[in-house]
Amino acid sequence: MSQVVGFVGAGQMGEPMVVRLVESGHRTVVYARREPVRERLRAAGAEVVDSVAEVAAASDVVLACLFSDQQLVEVLDGPSGILATARSEAVVVSHTTGVVSTVRDLAAAHPDGPTLLDGPVSGSAEDIAAGKLTVLLGGPADHVDRVRPVLAAYADTVIATGALGSALGVKLVNNALFAANAQLVALAAEVGRQLGIEDDQLLDALAEASGNSYAAAAIRRTGGFAKFEKRAAPFLRKDVAACVAATADLGVDLGRLATVITDGPFDLS
Repeated sequence: MSQVVGFVGAGQMGEPMVVRLVESGHRTVVYARREPVRERLRAAGAEVVDSVAEVAAASDVVLACLFSDQQLVEVLDGPSGILATARSEAVVVSHTTGVVSTVRDLAAAHPDGPTLLDGPVSGSAEDIAAGKLTVLLGGPADHVDRVRPVLAAYADTVIATGALGSALGVKLVNNALFAANAQLVALAAEVGRQLGIEDDQLLDALAEASGNSYAAAAIRRTGGFAKFEKRAAPFLRKDVAACVAATADLGVDLGRLATVITDGPFDLS
């Protein structure tokens, strides 16, 4: 039996998710505040409603793709939030990258509500449009399996990481490593310039050499270091701050990872 999919947070990453869900044949119910977005989603075939509560009440699976913990709490918590208005048998997936304690506290505050899974993602809007996103999922295994067919609309890799909150832990470590890798690539480029090597030449060579990395490929794909910093730095700053907050809350020291992230050429602090 087909599941009704609800969606909140149709922004840069969320909007292409909705499009993929509709194209995959899912009945998709969406709430968006901005009228231009609402119009595009209607044109794509989504059912656009006027509140978060309407999304929750209509859906078997609710996906929330929000920018911050604050936004996640605003949308999920409270008497008109998703966790209070969705059916108890529903499953809610949070694609927000934030602090582990936030999702655990939300679940604890709604013990009789729907099952909450943390589902941070790895990839870009382009990956979503191509159906090649990676999703990490924390929560009960049966509920993880239940949402896999839904997430398959835009993700070709769904990794179960364990209990609620574990996916965010993996994602935060991943983000710290990516940020450090990006800083190391930028430092390597500084050395290259001193050797008379243009940035494009270095990035093109790294693409075929053993020094290549996902970070180097991302910098090359976005058109160089300046464009990468402008596009990616706001998200990396948020993710790095979340990682620092989460690890500090648990008494974990990022050590040399923190040194590389803080002292590199990109402004990520």
